Amino acid sequence: MKKTLQAASLLASVLLSATVHAADAPQELNLGILGGQTATQQIGDNQCVKTFLDDKLGVDTQLRNSSDYAGVIQGLLSDKVDLVLNMSPSSYASVYIENPDAVDLVGVTANDSDNAKGYYSVVVVKADSPYQKLEDLKGKTFGFADPNSTSGYLIPDHAFQQQFGGNMDDRYDHFFSDVTFSGGHEQDILGVLNDQFDGAVTWASMVGNREDGYSAGAFRRLKELDHPDLMDNVRIIWQSNLIPNGPLLVRHDLPEDFKNRLVATVHDLDKNDHDCFAKATGGKYHIESTSIDEYRDIIDMKRELTSRR
Repeated sequence: MKKTLQAASLLASVLLSATVHAADAPQELNLGILGGQTATQQIGDNQCVKTFLDDKLGVDTQLRNSSDYAGVIQGLLSDKVDLVLNMSPSSYASVYIENPDAVDLVGVTANDSDNAKGYYSVVVVKADSPYQKLEDLKGKTFGFADPNSTSGYLIPDHAFQQQFGGNMDDRYDHFFSDVTFSGGHEQDILGVLNDQFDGAVTWASMVGNREDGYSAGAFRRLKELDHPDLMDNVRIIWQSNLIPNGPLLVRHDLPEDFKNRLVATVHDLDKNDHDCFAKATGGKYHIESTSIDEYRDIIDMKRELTSRR
């Protein structure tokens, strides 16, 4: 009789624990999607992620796409975004500087072909233009992507200050005739093709087939979207040092049990529906482990930029 009562008590405890965890689990999950693409493309590239998360976690995943990076930054800081699959390192730095405890780093995207956890900022011009090197753009128009983009602003801004002097406000000691933000990486490329800019920055893995737009990056996205001949019409004339790939972030204040399940489910997505994961993250990527040490330089650079402003 005593053993029966003990077994019943244990079962009741297990059921109560399961009920508590179920009650703690949110019914809605907010997936943050960085700006720089059209809303249709943002939602389309992440629809399979929603389906996967809804099925595995029993939630209603909301695709919180933003017209710019700032929207996702504010979403993470205000508890309106729960998960980002491939955050801009510069945008992550903005979140960390504002509130170091707002999010948890749970992984980083790594290239499928060589396991590299980095990418590059590149300056692109039209293939039939006379510009062969960055110095050839003196007196020309130039496009950045987004103020919170790493490869689309933070890294090239730092490099241009060192090479030409000044800053964006004075067009790098008047090296460029005009400097502006286009709103995104694809917009930068299109701005060059449409003669809005003589040169502009974007991002690329710089590994894989050039004809495919490399293994990951804005060239690949735009080529697959509706520009099959893109790589015949552009030329890269500058390349940065390696930039750490975008981290995977989850909101720190999520219930711990649910957060663990969410992270496990994202790994499951990468493993069992890798094409979906790659589409959502912008290239042939998988998940590797990371730590804040990989982003210290970016955080320091963002602090310097913020203080200068």
